[in-house]
Amino acid sequence: MKLDNIIAKRSEKVIYRDGDKTIKVFNESYSKADVLNEALNQARVEETGLNVPKVLEVTKIDGKWAIVTEYIEGKTLAQLTMESPEKFEEYLDLFVDLQMEIHSKRAPLLNKLKDKMMRKISETTLDATTRYELHTRLEGLPKHTKVCHGDFNASNIIIRDDGTPFVIDWAHATQGNASADVARTYLLFCLKGEKELAEKYLNLFCKKSDTARQYVQKWMPIVAASQSVKGKEHEREFLLSWANVVDFE
Repeated sequence: MKLDNIIAKRSEKVIYRDGDKTIKVFNESYSKADVLNEALNQARVEETGLNVPKVLEVTKIDGKWAIVTEYIEGKTLAQLTMESPEKFEEYLDLFVDLQMEIHSKRAPLLNKLKDKMMRKISETTLDATTRYELHTRLEGLPKHTKVCHGDFNASNIIIRDDGTPFVIDWAHATQGNASADVARTYLLFCLKGEKELAEKYLNLFCKKSDTARQYVQKWMPIVAASQSVKGKEHEREFLLSWANVVDFE
């Protein structure tokens, strides 16, 4: 495998293209369990029939774990939106439709979203009273088994030249309540300072899916708390400020 064509760099991984393959190489310090879980997530999502790049192999390159998948030729939805801002409404419509399609699928062997969030809330720096409130609220919300992407944003959607969309990066995939996934995407927009876009997205999703906005809002502090465990310092501060608003709605 050739590692001379870098297509993306992240804090803990570098992504290369080698012909019709994408090679995601993780840092030496990256957890083996997390690498294997990501590959397993993607393989399980493949079985739902969603358009995702197929996992070809998990290997080691120069002592570093790597996941090899199909390379999808195209542009991300984020790139297309920047290039053609006049198509913003059309692209937002597609964005929401894709997320709803993901939520329509089932993958019974994926980790459960609720279990993951319970664990993450326990790992936060929040005080015991707030953690208790969040755990109690989470336990009281309906248990669903919908496929949730966990990091659904426009950079994780590749549109091929023929218009076919593919969703990538399934590291955080779980099965659970779709509104938690929506709350996560809303917070991702907010983290990037795109509050107005976050509101447009949430309103459109709720309209298309016939979901009460208040129902998604119930998930916001829970999702914010669980996401605050990792990430940059300023992001943690922002997310914890949401998590502290236990009476958000």
